[in-house]
Amino acid sequence: MTFTHPVLVRWSDIDSYDHVNNVRYFDYFQEARILFLAEAAGTGPDYFAKYPCVLVSQTIDYLRPILLRHPPYDVDVWVESVGNTSYTLGSRIVDRDGETEIVYARAASVIVAVDAETQAKRPLGAVERESLVRHVSAT
Repeated sequence: MTFTHPVLVRWSDIDSYDHVNNVRYFDYFQEARILFLAEAAGTGPDYFAKYPCVLVSQTIDYLRPILLRHPPYDVDVWVESVGNTSYTLGSRIVDRDGETEIVYARAASVIVAVDAETQAKRPLGAVERESLVRHVSAT
């Protein structure tokens, strides 16, 4: 199952080449990832308090420049895989115009579950794992 979050490009996101600075892509993916996890687990903003985790790796493939415009672009997020202590989320920034879909960037984010006190790696809990597995998609 894919989660979609709209993001608006802000004037401050634009660089001297008149497109979104590549660092801002990380912000767009992070914003959508946080909202996805809160919704997937049904915890709202308490997700990270209930299921402590850290982002350990994120790769982005930049496919085309994002421009300042209205309406918003969509960021799609889904679960690619779930392991014992970690999971991988896939994401992409998309412009949808009727039948046309243009993909601007793709990302893979590896997240590791941690103990809140020690920050040591921990196994995923049963409820946590179930909420992630429900959202595995081949998008």
